[in-house]
Amino acid sequence: MIGQLTAGERQLSVVILIALVIIGIAMAAAGRFDPLGIHGVVVLLCSGVLLARLLSSLFEPEPHPERLSKYYDDPIKVGIVFTMIWAVFGMFVGVWAAAQLAWPSLNFDTSWTSFGRIRPAHTTGVIFGFGGNALIATSFHVVQRTSRARLADQFSPWFVLFGYNLFCLVAVTGYLMGVTQSKEYAEAEWYADLWLVIVWVTYFVLYIRTLARRKEPHIYVANWYYMAFILVVAMLHIVNNIAIPISLSHAKSYTVWPGVQDAMVQWWYGHNAVAFFLTAGFLAMLYYYLPKRADRPIFSYRLSILSFWGITFFYMWVGSHHLHYTALPHWVQNLGMTFSVMLLVPSWASAGNALLTLNGAWHKVRDDATLRFMFIAAIFYGLSTFEGSFLAIRPVNSLSHYTDWTVGHVHAGVLGWVAMITFGALYTLVPSLWRRERMYSSMLVEAHFWLALAGTLIYIFAMWNSGIIQGLMWRTYTEQNTLTYSFIDSLVAMYPYYIARTFGGLLFLIGAIIGSYNIWMTARGAPVSRAEQDLPVVDGPVSPATPAE
Repeated sequence: MIGQLTAGERQLSVVILIALVIIGIAMAAAGRFDPLGIHGVVVLLCSGVLLARLLSSLFEPEPHPERLSKYYDDPIKVGIVFTMIWAVFGMFVGVWAAAQLAWPSLNFDTSWTSFGRIRPAHTTGVIFGFGGNALIATSFHVVQRTSRARLADQFSPWFVLFGYNLFCLVAVTGYLMGVTQSKEYAEAEWYADLWLVIVWVTYFVLYIRTLARRKEPHIYVANWYYMAFILVVAMLHIVNNIAIPISLSHAKSYTVWPGVQDAMVQWWYGHNAVAFFLTAGFLAMLYYYLPKRADRPIFSYRLSILSFWGITFFYMWVGSHHLHYTALPHWVQNLGMTFSVMLLVPSWASAGNALLTLNGAWHKVRDDATLRFMFIAAIFYGLSTFEGSFLAIRPVNSLSHYTDWTVGHVHAGVLGWVAMITFGALYTLVPSLWRRERMYSSMLVEAHFWLALAGTLIYIFAMWNSGIIQGLMWRTYTEQNTLTYSFIDSLVAMYPYYIARTFGGLLFLIGAIIGSYNIWMTARGAPVSRAEQDLPVVDGPVSPATPAE
């Protein structure tokens, strides 16, 4: 890592880390035992450890200029490590939260481990920790290979990677201390939000600069999706998280959006986070790693662009379908419902494009568990987008809203689509990145696949049944027009489904642990004798339907 930085970049790193140390000390002094003070200690420790490492190598000789003839893969490797650490943590906390719904005593009678605190720790750990690190790492890999250009500099990737993980760490520890903004998927403290803006703008500028240095004239479609993910997430985060802290020495803040406007902005953010964080970024993975693994070009480049612009335009308007039967104006609800149904067209265009790409390669899907991860991911993407459009229809939503059906829908997307395509991409990337012939154990990849698939199916079928039963029980009336079932009756009916959900999540967690071990052992193996990381010579343009390597 340090050997790739120039003397000037090391000095800049030292200056930034010293500034973070000072900020950490100030936060610790101002907040004391308040969450702000504890986060000051977290910032101080993290920046102090990195600062000590940098100071020990500050006066090492300049790196050899030959490094510029190779792709810069060191940040990608560290990003993969962070990805799997967050995967195991986030999924473990998710299983714990699911188990608490069946056995409430598992909160151990402490506020730190109550469901209300570990639930946002789970969502942030999985979505932003696991998913975010996977997106950052794979985007660094894809933009270099498809542009035939090294990352624009050596410092920015490390700043983005460590800065982003510092944000995730501060956010999760804040939730456990009971500090949130009470917003879906966007609950971190105001100072963490400000830090993320700095990190994300750096990420955006780095990606643009790398594309500008490309030696391949065509911008491969995966980069379109990565750019949409980076740009729109920045816009969403800034608008939704505008808040006024009660003081610079306190973690609490107040949103600037009043009443129903806050609800609309929150779900504009929430569903577009699904669109551009959990969809566009992972479609970028699909469009690069699936053709590489199948050794086939994308079925239709034009279809991929149609899907891109359809998703980019339609998704912006659908957030209000989360607010049916609320104080939100009726025309806004209708707008969200209409665009949600229309969204099915570009979504299925991408799912169909992926499946048609596998024509002529079905024998590989049968024999290769890594490719099977991506195949199942495309299937779940198509199914969950259909279900999302279906649930957005107002009469259907009247049954599903506030029930476990929504939980099952979300996890069909997150487990079946996001996690599956991520594991498939990592199993494709890791041997190439560490210059190994293959993964450490193909049997472990196979075991991981079946555990993940079984866990996902058990989870979503349990939640589908649970949610539909909940909705029907809540709307069943007696002849005297009184509710037939009390809320407690519905909870009792949910009990076996909550046990099944916990078991499904446990299977998925075991698969993630197996995957982490397999990646670790692959990285520890002996490299093969090939200079795969050297930049290839560009003799001419590559077909836009084929990701360059």
